[in-house]
Amino acid sequence: MAIIPSLKYHALVGAFLSIWVFVLGFVVRPFEHGNPDDRMWFYVSLGFGILVFICYGIMSIVQKLAYSKIKRWSIWLEIVSYCGFYAIYTLLSYAFYRTDLILGTYGLFEFFTKIIFKSAFIFVPIMILSRKYLIKLLPDKEDNIVVQGANKLDMLHIKKSQLIAISNAQNYVEIFYLQDNKLAVKLIRSSLKKVRRDLDFLIQVHRSHLINPSHFRSWKNSNTIVLTQLEIPVSKSYKADLLAI
Repeated sequence: MAIIPSLKYHALVGAFLSIWVFVLGFVVRPFEHGNPDDRMWFYVSLGFGILVFICYGIMSIVQKLAYSKIKRWSIWLEIVSYCGFYAIYTLLSYAFYRTDLILGTYGLFEFFTKIIFKSAFIFVPIMILSRKYLIKLLPDKEDNIVVQGANKLDMLHIKKSQLIAISNAQNYVEIFYLQDNKLAVKLIRSSLKKVRRDLDFLIQVHRSHLINPSHFRSWKNSNTIVLTQLEIPVSKSYKADLLAI
């Protein structure tokens, strides 16, 4: 799966989902305990909407931390994220449901089956589509990156999509990138360890090589991969990360 977008974009998705839950809750009114008026339902729906934003934010932060640790993502990790979101949301929303504002009478299991589980059939597809498409409509200002050397004047400003790979060259690193659709190379005094820390979207495939996974094209053989206009060796200890792309 694709690399997880930045947290600020997830915040916008969370805000969209929060507003959607607020509107749906106010219109549908999935439970009636007593006779709450429109003003009361406004506060109830607002509370559930805010909890969606909080829980989605927690999920996004955990995703980002997990991705920065393992350097890959998969459909199974995405499913686990959704399950984690619903587990947290169920507990927090049930606590809100039992407050004096609502005076809910359902037990936790009944609350889950009658409200949370049923709403998931509508909410989950909305969350999947908003994560997939809403982010694509936003301009990616974070596409510009800087590879900084030991000297303040020793740097390279390029777009993230232009960067192909970075290789160790003793006390320097070689940066391979596209310039006018042609392969270009720049030598900067830095270490591969520092570059990997600064540019966490890169994947290490060899002790001397980092690659931008978006430029991975194919395997040339069991020890070499083909990138955009470039071939890079792969060591056995890093194959698993690459095979997960």
